[in-house]
Amino acid sequence: MIDLALIVIGFAGLLVGGNWLVDGAVGLATRWGVSPLVIGLTLVGFGTSMPELVTSVQAALAGSPGIAIGNVVGSNIANILLILGLTCALSPMVVARATLQRDGLVMLGATGAALVLVLWGSITRPMGLLLVAGLALYLVSALRRGEDNLDCISDTPAAPLWRASLGVLGGLIVTILAARALVSGAVAVAASWGVSEALIGVTIVAVGTSLPELVTSIVAARKGQAEMAFGNIIGSNIFNVLGILGVTALVRPMQVPAQFVTLDIWVMTAAALAVLVMGATGRRISRGEGAALLAGYTAYTGFLIFG
Repeated sequence: MIDLALIVIGFAGLLVGGNWLVDGAVGLATRWGVSPLVIGLTLVGFGTSMPELVTSVQAALAGSPGIAIGNVVGSNIANILLILGLTCALSPMVVARATLQRDGLVMLGATGAALVLVLWGSITRPMGLLLVAGLALYLVSALRRGEDNLDCISDTPAAPLWRASLGVLGGLIVTILAARALVSGAVAVAASWGVSEALIGVTIVAVGTSLPELVTSIVAARKGQAEMAFGNIIGSNIFNVLGILGVTALVRPMQVPAQFVTLDIWVMTAAALAVLVMGATGRRISRGEGAALLAGYTAYTGFLIFG
C-alpha cells in the first residue's frame, strides 16, 4: 500500500509542479528578453532532467549500471516517442528550421556519442569529462543566442521577477520530489514481480523520471508555448547524454550491459533521426506523426515485455 501511495502522490505532484514550472519559465523568458525556446532548451529542459540525474548517480553508486544507463537511454526514447508523440497528437507543433539546424543537430551528435559509448562497452571518467565539456559548450552557445526569436515572446505583461523565479524553483523542487516518490514506488512494485534491473531502467525508471518532461511539455503546448515544449524535449535529451551520463561516469565509471547493444540504443538513435526528419520535411510535427511516434513506443515497450 505504501508503494502504491507513493505512485499516486508522485503523479499529483508532477501535475502541480509542471504547471508552476511552465508559468514561471514563461515569466522569466519575458523578463530576461529571451525566447521561450531558449528557456525550454536550458532552464526547463535541464531542470526537468534532474530526476534522471539523481536516479542515475544513485544507481551507479549502488553498483547498478543497468538502471543508470537504462534510465538515460529509456528516457531519451520516451521523450521522443511517448512525450513528443503524445504532445503532438494533442496539438500539432511547428518546428523552426533554425531549431533543427542548431539544437536538433546537437541532439543527434549527443545521440551518436551515446551510441559509440554503448558499442565501446564502458564509460570511463575521461569519457565522462568529454561529455560534460560538450554540455558546457552547448549551454554557453544557447545562452549567447538568448535574444533570438524575440517575436515568440508574449506581449502580455510579465509576472514580477520574484513570482516567476519562485514558480520555477518551486516547480523544479516539486517535480523532482514527485518523480522520486513515483520511481521509488514503481521500482518496488516492479522488483516484487522479479523484473530484470535493465528492463526496470529502460521502462519503469525511465518513464517515471521522464514524467516531468511529459507534464511540462503537455502543459506548455496547451498554454500556447509549443516552442518551449519542443525545446524542453530536445534540451532534455541533450542533457541526458552529455550531462547525466557524463556526471555519472565521473562519479563512477560503468560497464555497459550487453543487452543495450541489441535493441535499446538503436531505438534511441532511430527516434532521434525520426523527429529530425519529421520536423525538416514539413516544418511541423502533425497529429498523425505524433500518433506514429506513440505507435513506435507501444511496439518498443511491447517487445521488451513480451518479446
